[in-house]
Amino acid sequence: MSNFLGPIRQLGYVVDDIEAGMKHWSDVMGVGPWYYNPRVPIEDYIYDGKSYEPHNSVALANSGEMQVELIQIRNDVPSLYRDFMNKGLRGLQHVAFWTTQYDADLAMMLAKDFTVKMSGCVGENGRFAYFAQEQHPGTCIELSEVLGPKGKMFDLIRTASFDWDGADPVRPFPDFSTL
Repeated sequence: MSNFLGPIRQLGYVVDDIEAGMKHWSDVMGVGPWYYNPRVPIEDYIYDGKSYEPHNSVALANSGEMQVELIQIRNDVPSLYRDFMNKGLRGLQHVAFWTTQYDADLAMMLAKDFTVKMSGCVGENGRFAYFAQEQHPGTCIELSEVLGPKGKMFDLIRTASFDWDGADPVRPFPDFSTL
């Protein structure tokens, strides 16, 4: 286990075709079920200090304790995902550490000279920050707050993967207001 921010909890893959990605991971890798959101409601999105309105599709599933995230960008706003694709890359773009003490962990990262490159919020208590790649010229680090509805959704996704029999491989994201 990492002694940096705890265990890595998510592997984030940038893909050209999220539907094909979910099918591959389900049929070939046996990972699922997938929870799919064709347009993630990102609030307060900032990239390089400027505000934008991204349109990203996301699918989430677990393999044991590890969550796999598939991301397809649907517009051309600046993002680390777009930067990754503009380099001709596809595949593992980030690793995510999950936290219930976001402010303290973010302060620790900044004290270690990490720079926030991209940030925003998904639902209540669902803040995230992606750090610039100064420490390593490849996969970047995401710090993801998992309190409230977002944390409950991640628990639901992990639990659904236990003993998954391949049925109903793609499901909609749950409504945050019900979590």
